[in-house]
Amino acid sequence: MRASQFFIATQKEAPNEAELVSHKLMLRAGLIKRLGSGLYSWMPLGLRVLRKVETIVREEMNRAGALELLMPAVQPKELWEETGRWAVFGPQMLKIKDRHDRDFCFGPTHEEVITDIARREIRSYKQLPLNFYQIQTKFRDEIRPRFGVMRAREFVMKDAYSFHTSFESLEQTYAQMYQTYSNVFNRLGLQFRAVRADTGAIGGEGSHEFHVLADSGEDALAYCEDSDFAANVELAEALAPAAARQPAEETMREVDTPKQTTCEDVAALLGISLQRTVKAIALMANEQFHLLLLRGNHSLNEIKVGKLEGLADFRFATEDEIRANLNCPPGFIGPVGVGAGVRVIADRSVAVMSDFVCGANKPKYHLAGVNFGRDLPEPALVADIRNVVAGDASPDGKGTLALCRGIEVGHIFQLRTKYAAAMEATYLDENGETRVMEMGCYGIGVSRIVGAAIEQGYDDRGIIFPAAMAPFEVAIAPIGMDRSEAVKAAAFDLYEQLKAAGVDVLLDDRGERPGVMFADLELIGIPHRIVIGDRGLKMQEVEYQARTDAEASNVPLNQVVELIKRQLDLNA
Repeated sequence: MRASQFFIATQKEAPNEAELVSHKLMLRAGLIKRLGSGLYSWMPLGLRVLRKVETIVREEMNRAGALELLMPAVQPKELWEETGRWAVFGPQMLKIKDRHDRDFCFGPTHEEVITDIARREIRSYKQLPLNFYQIQTKFRDEIRPRFGVMRAREFVMKDAYSFHTSFESLEQTYAQMYQTYSNVFNRLGLQFRAVRADTGAIGGEGSHEFHVLADSGEDALAYCEDSDFAANVELAEALAPAAARQPAEETMREVDTPKQTTCEDVAALLGISLQRTVKAIALMANEQFHLLLLRGNHSLNEIKVGKLEGLADFRFATEDEIRANLNCPPGFIGPVGVGAGVRVIADRSVAVMSDFVCGANKPKYHLAGVNFGRDLPEPALVADIRNVVAGDASPDGKGTLALCRGIEVGHIFQLRTKYAAAMEATYLDENGETRVMEMGCYGIGVSRIVGAAIEQGYDDRGIIFPAAMAPFEVAIAPIGMDRSEAVKAAAFDLYEQLKAAGVDVLLDDRGERPGVMFADLELIGIPHRIVIGDRGLKMQEVEYQARTDAEASNVPLNQVVELIKRQLDLNA
């Protein structure tokens, strides 16, 4: 591609609303243009990147035997009512009406649509297993769209859905999709990690998320360096401490804490470690008041709490509810002396504590030297309700956990029969009996991958794209080609040679000054650059520099094509 026949619209500064690095750089590089809140136009440069990601995804899905189709973006209400999700999916769903006042939604996902296809088209076990996929625009009405394409309202997604006669067959396809996703992210040149995850609103049973590793990632990931264990922090189990509870040594006593309402402040006032404090969190569920106990240095895991019996629809208690049940304002509440109507749930780490400090259920006071069995009853329930922290024992028993951050770009689920049963998607088995299909679903955030790749690869000059997804693999930067026929001839000759070798090459023939030209090529993230000038041509040399190289090197003109082919692994 010649730059003079393309559209490059870079900017020196990003708009003020851009927060994340990827958002700023995509706007500055002219990959996207903002239309409205969470809505972006993909400009020619950005679309080249997006299409390259799509191509790799499509190739790997096809290689795995999945069949591509395309389903409508607009879906009728009736399908979603069959699964009960029309009411429960939440305000993320954009609901619309047609001219006949019939209800539709702009699809946030396509489980209902594909299950409707399956129940209409699949009759016999001989037709199974099947795995359908599409690359389609989705819409989710984010409450606060932000971070550019990372959390946009409209986005491009690859979603696949498989149908099976048995769970064993589903497991085989699930494992195949796990490997397919690994192949996709390896080919894209991304550092990633697959982790066990919660199924969330999609439902089903087992699931794995695929995360591009980046410090700016919204998700915390727990992994063990001594084993294959990896999970989203929201799912990673915090094992019970190996040590048993120690006998009480202190007498329970009130301590004056006039302004100290947090465990951190109380620990500082008393000169003790934060690990010796217990914080109480008040919840309401099924009209019952619950008090959850966590060690002072731990944080609540709401996903785990929601899976406990009777707490599926919990919410945090209001101040009025706290006062009504504990006769105390928030900041000083605790488990000692609570009424029979208060259900106390302790985290595993709290259950083995002795001589701890907690709220006194009395304004401006805490209790020290508190012990279960003596000063208060044993908890009604002991459960894992906290987020793991670095140094915790790995749930597989093979070492300790470390934490990192990631950006979710893929998620695979074992749906089992959740949708098939609700929508009566059945088939006839070899005995002629009616059976409900087993299902799996597998999603990749195609447009999100572009932002995630930039979060993983950038410097103060701009984007550092992996070659597989860069808008162009190589840029030719001729200096003064409008003044030098030799430079112009060499640039066009090299351009044609690289194209003939299968290289996706950009010839910057705009006639810009070297500084402007180099700044643009670095900003948009082209992995390899070749500079041609009169001085070098006199020695039959050009300058070559990879995007991550500190300095350029001189390369004989007649060897640069082979150099690029080696760099791009085109000789295989």
